[in-house]
Amino acid sequence: MPSLISQYLQSLGIADPQGGGWLTVLATFAVAALVTWRSVPALVRFAKRVGWADDPNERRLNSEPLPNVGGLAVFGGVVLALLVALLLRPTVLDDVLVKIAVILLGGSLLVIVGFIDDQYGLPASFRLLVQLGTALLLYAGGVRISATFGLPVDPALSLGLTVLWVVGVTNAVNLIDGVDGLAGGVALITALFLLAASAQFEQRAAATLLLAALAGAVLGFLRHNLHPSRIILGDAGAYFIGYLLAATAILGNLKISTVWALVPTALFLAIPILDTTQVVFRRLALRKNPLSSPGKDHLHHWLLARGLDQHRVAVLLWGLTLTSGTIAMRAQGMNWAVTLTSGLGAALLLAFATWRRRRAERNGS
Repeated sequence: MPSLISQYLQSLGIADPQGGGWLTVLATFAVAALVTWRSVPALVRFAKRVGWADDPNERRLNSEPLPNVGGLAVFGGVVLALLVALLLRPTVLDDVLVKIAVILLGGSLLVIVGFIDDQYGLPASFRLLVQLGTALLLYAGGVRISATFGLPVDPALSLGLTVLWVVGVTNAVNLIDGVDGLAGGVALITALFLLAASAQFEQRAAATLLLAALAGAVLGFLRHNLHPSRIILGDAGAYFIGYLLAATAILGNLKISTVWALVPTALFLAIPILDTTQVVFRRLALRKNPLSSPGKDHLHHWLLARGLDQHRVAVLLWGLTLTSGTIAMRAQGMNWAVTLTSGLGAALLLAFATWRRRRAERNGS
Protein backbone atom coordinates (compact mmCIF):
# COMPACT_ATOMS: atom_id res chain seq x y z
CA MET A 1 0.00 0.00 0.00
CA PRO A 2 1.47 3.42 -0.93
CA SER A 3 2.83 5.22 2.09
CA LEU A 4 0.66 8.30 1.48
CA ILE A 5 -2.54 6.24 1.61
CA SER A 6 -1.26 4.37 4.64
CA GLN A 7 -0.55 7.65 6.44
CA TYR A 8 -3.99 8.95 5.58
CA LEU A 9 -5.68 5.80 6.91
CA GLN A 10 -3.64 6.08 10.10
CA SER A 11 -4.79 9.70 10.49
CA LEU A 12 -8.35 8.36 10.44
CA GLY A 13 -7.57 6.12 13.41
CA ILE A 14 -6.82 2.91 11.49
CA ALA A 15 -3.84 1.60 13.44
CA ASP A 16 -3.05 -1.21 10.98
CA PRO A 17 -3.92 -0.22 7.38
CA GLN A 18 -2.62 -3.62 6.22
CA GLY A 19 -4.93 -5.51 8.58
CA GLY A 20 -8.38 -6.85 7.95
CA GLY A 21 -10.32 -5.02 10.66
CA TRP A 22 -11.21 -1.90 8.69
CA LEU A 23 -11.87 -3.98 5.58
CA THR A 24 -14.42 -5.99 7.58
CA VAL A 25 -16.14 -2.71 8.49
CA LEU A 26 -16.25 -1.71 4.80
CA ALA A 27 -17.57 -5.14 3.84
CA THR A 28 -20.28 -4.89 6.50
CA PHE A 29 -21.35 -1.53 5.11
CA ALA A 30 -21.34 -2.77 1.51
CA VAL A 31 -23.30 -5.96 2.23
CA ALA A 32 -25.96 -4.07 4.19
CA ALA A 33 -26.33 -1.50 1.39
CA LEU A 34 -26.56 -4.14 -1.33
CA VAL A 35 -29.03 -6.37 0.53
CA THR A 36 -31.36 -3.49 1.33
CA TRP A 37 -31.02 -1.88 -2.09
CA ARG A 38 -31.92 -5.07 -3.93
CA SER A 39 -34.63 -6.34 -1.57
CA VAL A 40 -36.83 -3.24 -1.50
CA PRO A 41 -38.43 -3.61 -5.00
CA ALA A 42 -39.70 -7.11 -4.19
CA LEU A 43 -40.87 -5.89 -0.78
CA VAL A 44 -42.76 -3.00 -2.40
CA ARG A 45 -44.58 -5.35 -4.77
CA PHE A 46 -45.50 -7.73 -1.94
CA ALA A 47 -46.64 -4.92 0.37
CA LYS A 48 -48.93 -3.50 -2.30
CA ARG A 49 -50.43 -6.91 -2.91
CA VAL A 50 -51.26 -7.58 0.76
CA GLY A 51 -52.14 -4.00 1.69
CA TRP A 52 -49.21 -3.09 3.94
CA ALA A 53 -49.39 0.60 3.18
CA ASP A 54 -50.25 4.03 4.61
CA ASP A 55 -53.41 5.44 3.06
CA PRO A 56 -53.58 9.18 2.31
CA ASN A 57 -55.12 11.38 5.00
CA GLU A 58 -54.97 14.97 6.23
CA ARG A 59 -51.69 14.40 8.08
CA ARG A 60 -49.76 12.49 5.42
CA LEU A 61 -48.19 13.89 2.28
CA ASN A 62 -48.71 10.86 0.03
CA SER A 63 -51.58 11.03 -2.47
CA GLU A 64 -51.90 7.25 -2.88
CA PRO A 65 -51.26 4.19 -0.68
CA LEU A 66 -47.54 3.99 0.11
CA PRO A 67 -45.88 0.76 1.40
CA ASN A 68 -44.80 1.29 5.00
CA VAL A 69 -42.51 -1.72 5.49
CA GLY A 70 -39.13 -0.22 4.63
CA GLY A 71 -38.00 -0.98 8.15
CA LEU A 72 -38.12 -4.69 7.37
CA ALA A 73 -35.58 -4.20 4.57
CA VAL A 74 -33.31 -2.10 6.80
CA PHE A 75 -33.53 -4.67 9.59
CA GLY A 76 -32.76 -7.54 7.20
CA GLY A 77 -29.79 -5.67 5.71
CA VAL A 78 -28.30 -4.99 9.14
CA VAL A 79 -28.68 -8.57 10.36
CA LEU A 80 -27.30 -10.19 7.20
CA ALA A 81 -24.36 -7.79 7.09
CA LEU A 82 -23.46 -8.61 10.69
CA LEU A 83 -23.63 -12.32 9.91
CA VAL A 84 -21.16 -11.76 7.07
CA ALA A 85 -18.90 -9.84 9.45
CA LEU A 86 -19.07 -12.77 11.86
CA LEU A 87 -17.96 -15.14 9.10
CA LEU A 88 -15.12 -12.83 8.05
CA ARG A 89 -13.70 -12.14 11.53
CA PRO A 90 -15.10 -14.73 13.97
CA THR A 91 -12.31 -14.45 16.55
CA VAL A 92 -12.40 -10.65 16.66
CA LEU A 93 -16.15 -10.60 17.12
CA ASP A 94 -16.19 -13.02 20.05
CA ASP A 95 -15.67 -10.18 22.53
CA VAL A 96 -18.49 -7.99 21.19
CA LEU A 97 -21.13 -10.55 20.29
CA VAL A 98 -23.00 -10.24 23.60
CA LYS A 99 -23.55 -6.50 23.30
CA ILE A 100 -24.43 -6.77 19.61
CA ALA A 101 -26.93 -9.52 20.46
CA VAL A 102 -28.49 -7.43 23.26
CA ILE A 103 -28.94 -4.43 20.96
CA LEU A 104 -30.34 -6.54 18.12
CA LEU A 105 -32.75 -8.26 20.51
CA GLY A 106 -34.15 -4.93 21.64
CA GLY A 107 -34.23 -3.69 18.07
CA SER A 108 -36.07 -6.82 16.95
CA LEU A 109 -38.77 -6.28 19.57
CA LEU A 110 -39.27 -2.72 18.35
CA VAL A 111 -39.46 -3.86 14.72
CA ILE A 112 -42.19 -6.34 15.62
CA VAL A 113 -44.18 -3.82 17.68
CA GLY A 114 -43.67 -1.10 15.07
CA PHE A 115 -44.82 -3.39 12.27
CA ILE A 116 -47.99 -4.38 14.14
CA ASP A 117 -48.67 -0.71 14.88
CA ASP A 118 -48.13 0.21 11.21
CA GLN A 119 -50.63 -2.35 9.98
CA TYR A 120 -53.21 -2.60 12.75
CA GLY A 121 -52.56 0.17 15.27
CA LEU A 122 -51.47 -0.14 18.90
CA PRO A 123 -52.13 2.10 21.92
CA ALA A 124 -49.43 4.69 22.53
CA SER A 125 -49.11 3.48 26.12
CA PHE A 126 -48.29 -0.06 24.96
CA ARG A 127 -45.65 1.18 22.51
CA LEU A 128 -44.08 3.27 25.28
CA LEU A 129 -44.08 0.28 27.61
CA VAL A 130 -42.18 -1.81 25.04
CA GLN A 131 -39.70 1.02 24.50
CA LEU A 132 -39.10 1.20 28.24
CA GLY A 133 -38.52 -2.55 28.29
CA THR A 134 -35.95 -2.40 25.48
CA ALA A 135 -34.16 0.47 27.25
CA LEU A 136 -33.99 -1.60 30.44
CA LEU A 137 -32.65 -4.50 28.35
CA LEU A 138 -29.77 -2.31 27.22
CA TYR A 139 -29.05 -1.22 30.78
CA ALA A 140 -29.02 -4.82 31.98
CA GLY A 141 -26.67 -5.74 29.11
CA GLY A 142 -24.14 -3.08 30.08
CA VAL A 143 -25.06 -0.56 27.39
CA ARG A 144 -25.70 2.44 29.60
CA ILE A 145 -24.86 6.00 30.57
CA SER A 146 -22.77 5.86 33.73
CA ALA A 147 -23.43 8.67 36.19
CA THR A 148 -20.26 9.47 38.14
CA PHE A 149 -21.31 12.41 40.31
CA GLY A 150 -20.04 10.70 43.44
CA LEU A 151 -23.53 10.56 44.94
CA PRO A 152 -25.41 7.64 46.52
CA VAL A 153 -28.07 8.02 43.84
CA ASP A 154 -25.60 7.53 40.95
CA PRO A 155 -26.98 4.06 40.02
CA ALA A 156 -30.53 5.43 39.90
CA LEU A 157 -29.37 8.40 37.85
CA SER A 158 -27.55 6.08 35.47
CA LEU A 159 -30.70 4.02 34.98
CA GLY A 160 -32.91 7.07 34.54
CA LEU A 161 -30.59 8.79 32.06
CA THR A 162 -30.17 5.62 30.02
CA VAL A 163 -33.92 5.03 29.77
CA LEU A 164 -34.62 8.70 28.99
CA TRP A 165 -31.91 8.76 26.30
CA VAL A 166 -32.96 5.53 24.59
CA VAL A 167 -36.71 6.19 24.64
CA GLY A 168 -36.21 9.84 23.70
CA VAL A 169 -33.95 9.20 20.71
CA THR A 170 -36.07 6.27 19.50
CA ASN A 171 -39.15 8.47 19.39
CA ALA A 172 -37.28 11.50 18.04
CA VAL A 173 -36.20 9.60 14.92
CA ASN A 174 -39.74 8.28 14.48
CA LEU A 175 -41.30 11.73 14.81
CA ILE A 176 -38.97 13.35 12.29
CA ASP A 177 -39.90 10.76 9.67
CA GLY A 178 -42.48 12.95 7.94
CA VAL A 179 -40.82 13.88 4.63
CA ASP A 180 -39.37 11.60 1.95
CA GLY A 181 -35.75 10.81 2.73
CA LEU A 182 -35.52 13.02 5.82
CA ALA A 183 -35.19 10.43 8.60
CA GLY A 184 -33.05 8.16 6.44
CA GLY A 185 -30.66 10.96 5.50
CA VAL A 186 -30.36 12.19 9.08
CA ALA A 187 -29.74 8.60 10.21
CA LEU A 188 -27.06 8.04 7.55
CA ILE A 189 -25.19 11.21 8.50
CA THR A 190 -25.44 10.47 12.22
CA ALA A 191 -24.38 6.84 11.80
CA LEU A 192 -21.29 7.80 9.78
CA PHE A 193 -20.22 10.44 12.30
CA LEU A 194 -20.73 8.03 15.19
CA LEU A 195 -18.90 5.33 13.22
CA ALA A 196 -15.91 7.59 12.67
CA ALA A 197 -15.84 8.47 16.36
CA SER A 198 -16.24 4.90 17.65
CA ALA A 199 -13.58 3.57 15.26
CA GLN A 200 -10.97 5.55 17.21
CA PHE A 201 -11.35 3.21 20.19
CA GLU A 202 -10.74 -0.53 20.10
CA GLN A 203 -13.20 -1.16 22.92
CA ARG A 204 -16.03 0.24 20.76
CA ALA A 205 -15.77 -2.45 18.09
CA ALA A 206 -19.39 -3.50 18.62
CA ALA A 207 -20.62 0.04 17.98
CA THR A 208 -18.39 0.35 14.90
CA LEU A 209 -19.79 -2.79 13.27
CA LEU A 210 -23.40 -1.97 14.15
CA LEU A 211 -23.03 1.54 12.76
CA ALA A 212 -21.39 0.27 9.56
CA ALA A 213 -24.30 -2.13 9.03
CA LEU A 214 -26.89 0.54 9.85
CA ALA A 215 -25.31 3.17 7.59
CA GLY A 216 -25.13 0.72 4.69
CA ALA A 217 -28.73 -0.45 5.15
CA VAL A 218 -30.04 3.12 5.32
CA LEU A 219 -28.11 4.06 2.18
CA GLY A 220 -29.65 1.13 0.30
CA PHE A 221 -33.10 2.12 1.54
CA LEU A 222 -32.69 5.78 0.56
CA ARG A 223 -32.36 4.79 -3.10
CA HIS A 224 -36.11 4.03 -2.95
CA ASN A 225 -37.19 6.50 -0.26
CA LEU A 226 -36.02 9.83 -1.65
CA HIS A 227 -38.73 12.02 -3.15
CA PRO A 228 -40.87 10.79 -4.77
CA SER A 229 -40.60 7.76 -2.50
CA ARG A 230 -41.73 4.25 -3.37
CA ILE A 231 -41.66 3.07 0.25
CA ILE A 232 -41.36 4.52 3.74
CA LEU A 233 -39.75 3.28 6.94
CA GLY A 234 -42.93 2.98 8.98
CA ASP A 235 -42.77 2.88 12.77
CA ALA A 236 -40.89 -0.42 12.56
CA GLY A 237 -37.99 1.12 10.66
CA ALA A 238 -37.91 4.43 12.50
CA TYR A 239 -37.97 2.73 15.91
CA PHE A 240 -35.22 0.32 14.87
CA ILE A 241 -32.97 3.06 13.49
CA GLY A 242 -33.54 5.35 16.46
CA TYR A 243 -32.87 2.54 18.92
CA LEU A 244 -29.61 1.53 17.22
CA LEU A 245 -28.40 5.13 17.09
CA ALA A 246 -29.27 5.64 20.76
CA ALA A 247 -27.56 2.41 21.81
CA THR A 248 -24.39 2.84 19.75
CA ALA A 249 -23.98 6.46 20.86
CA ILE A 250 -23.54 5.28 24.46
CA LEU A 251 -21.99 1.88 23.78
CA GLY A 252 -18.50 3.20 24.43
CA ASN A 253 -19.23 3.27 28.18
CA LEU A 254 -20.27 6.92 28.26
CA LYS A 255 -19.56 8.45 31.67
CA ILE A 256 -20.92 11.81 32.78
CA SER A 257 -19.83 13.74 35.85
CA THR A 258 -21.60 17.04 35.05
CA VAL A 259 -24.99 17.87 33.59
CA TRP A 260 -23.23 19.14 30.43
CA ALA A 261 -21.27 15.97 29.71
CA LEU A 262 -24.05 14.49 27.57
CA VAL A 263 -24.22 17.54 25.27
CA PRO A 264 -21.46 16.51 22.80
CA THR A 265 -23.16 13.15 22.25
CA ALA A 266 -26.59 14.77 21.94
CA LEU A 267 -25.22 17.09 19.24
CA PHE A 268 -24.97 14.13 16.86
CA LEU A 269 -28.78 13.91 17.02
CA ALA A 270 -29.47 17.61 17.54
CA ILE A 271 -32.11 18.01 14.82
CA PRO A 272 -34.40 15.11 15.87
CA ILE A 273 -33.94 15.97 19.56
CA LEU A 274 -34.71 19.69 19.11
CA ASP A 275 -37.67 18.97 16.85
CA THR A 276 -39.18 16.49 19.29
CA THR A 277 -38.54 18.77 22.28
CA GLN A 278 -40.38 21.70 20.74
CA VAL A 279 -43.27 19.45 19.68
CA VAL A 280 -43.62 17.99 23.19
CA PHE A 281 -43.63 21.41 24.88
CA ARG A 282 -46.02 22.85 22.31
CA ARG A 283 -48.51 20.01 22.73
CA LEU A 284 -48.25 20.11 26.52
CA ALA A 285 -48.96 23.85 26.40
CA LEU A 286 -52.13 23.02 24.47
CA ARG A 287 -52.96 20.31 27.05
CA LYS A 288 -52.54 17.52 24.52
CA ASN A 289 -50.89 14.13 24.98
CA PRO A 290 -47.57 14.43 23.06
CA LEU A 291 -47.60 10.71 22.21
CA SER A 292 -51.16 10.38 20.97
CA SER A 293 -51.94 13.81 19.50
CA PRO A 294 -50.35 13.88 16.05
CA GLY A 295 -50.36 17.13 14.15
CA LYS A 296 -48.50 19.30 11.66
CA ASP A 297 -46.27 20.97 14.24
CA HIS A 298 -42.85 19.57 13.31
CA LEU A 299 -39.98 21.52 11.81
CA HIS A 300 -40.49 19.90 8.41
CA HIS A 301 -44.14 20.96 8.43
CA TRP A 302 -43.07 24.54 9.14
CA LEU A 303 -40.67 24.47 6.18
CA LEU A 304 -43.25 22.91 3.87
CA ALA A 305 -45.75 25.63 4.82
CA ARG A 306 -43.21 28.21 3.67
CA GLY A 307 -43.06 26.84 0.16
CA LEU A 308 -40.20 24.35 0.21
CA ASP A 309 -40.83 21.02 -1.48
CA GLN A 310 -40.09 17.72 0.23
CA HIS A 311 -36.63 17.25 -1.26
CA ARG A 312 -35.49 20.78 -0.36
CA VAL A 313 -36.75 20.32 3.19
CA ALA A 314 -34.79 17.08 3.46
CA VAL A 315 -31.61 18.62 2.03
CA LEU A 316 -31.83 21.64 4.35
CA LEU A 317 -32.20 19.46 7.44
CA TRP A 318 -29.45 17.14 6.20
CA GLY A 319 -27.20 20.20 6.05
CA LEU A 320 -28.07 21.17 9.61
CA THR A 321 -27.36 17.59 10.71
CA LEU A 322 -23.96 17.71 8.99
CA THR A 323 -23.23 20.96 10.81
CA SER A 324 -24.26 19.67 14.24
CA GLY A 325 -22.37 16.41 13.62
CA THR A 326 -19.21 18.33 12.75
CA ILE A 327 -19.52 20.35 15.95
CA ALA A 328 -20.10 17.14 17.91
CA MET A 329 -16.98 15.52 16.43
CA ARG A 330 -14.81 18.47 17.35
CA ALA A 331 -16.38 18.68 20.83
CA GLN A 332 -15.37 15.04 21.36
CA GLY A 333 -11.79 15.75 20.35
CA MET A 334 -11.81 14.19 16.87
CA ASN A 335 -9.18 15.60 14.51
CA TRP A 336 -10.08 17.43 11.31
CA ALA A 337 -9.10 14.49 9.08
CA VAL A 338 -11.66 12.22 10.75
CA THR A 339 -14.30 14.94 10.99
CA LEU A 340 -14.09 16.13 7.39
CA THR A 341 -13.77 12.63 5.94
CA SER A 342 -16.93 11.43 7.70
CA GLY A 343 -18.88 14.59 6.83
CA LEU A 344 -17.77 14.63 3.20
CA GLY A 345 -18.40 10.91 2.91
CA ALA A 346 -21.97 11.34 4.16
CA ALA A 347 -22.60 14.21 1.73
CA LEU A 348 -21.25 12.23 -1.23
CA LEU A 349 -23.31 9.16 -0.36
CA LEU A 350 -26.46 11.27 -0.11
CA ALA A 351 -25.65 12.90 -3.45
CA PHE A 352 -25.13 9.44 -4.99
CA ALA A 353 -28.45 8.13 -3.61
CA THR A 354 -30.23 11.25 -4.89
CA TRP A 355 -28.71 10.85 -8.36
CA ARG A 356 -29.74 7.20 -8.51
CA ARG A 357 -33.30 8.04 -7.39
CA ARG A 358 -33.60 10.83 -9.98
CA ARG A 359 -32.29 8.59 -12.73
CA ALA A 360 -34.72 5.84 -11.78
CA GLU A 361 -37.56 8.37 -11.79
CA ARG A 362 -36.65 9.50 -15.29
CA ASN A 363 -36.59 5.89 -16.42
CA GLY A 364 -39.97 5.26 -14.83
CA SER A 365 -38.69 2.68 -12.32
